[in-house]
Amino acid sequence: MRALFAQGLSVVKILIIVMVVMGQNPFPHLGIETPSIYTWAIQNKLYACLMIFFISNAVEGQLISTGAFEIMFNDVPVWSKLETGRIPSAAEVFQIIENHMRFGQAQSA
Repeated sequence: MRALFAQGLSVVKILIIVMVVMGQNPFPHLGIETPSIYTWAIQNKLYACLMIFFISNAVEGQLISTGAFEIMFNDVPVWSKLETGRIPSAAEVFQIIENHMRFGQAQSA
């Protein structure tokens, strides 16, 4: 559901940017008074388009973020934030790698 909403936001973002760049004002056709922010956007196209782009990308990123963080060693999952609920410390990462390297050497001997 969140991914679908993020896709919709992406389409709306592109439509708004195109309308601002072209100087189109859809509000009179809808029988609505033009909002002052849209008038400002038409007058400041570059700044407005950059703002729309970066703000909507930040929102899209938050919508599609799963919070997953996984560490794989030789295609074997060794840490999952979703399972543990936290990100490992640097010392833990080094310990995990060291243990897996020792385990790999022990198996090959």
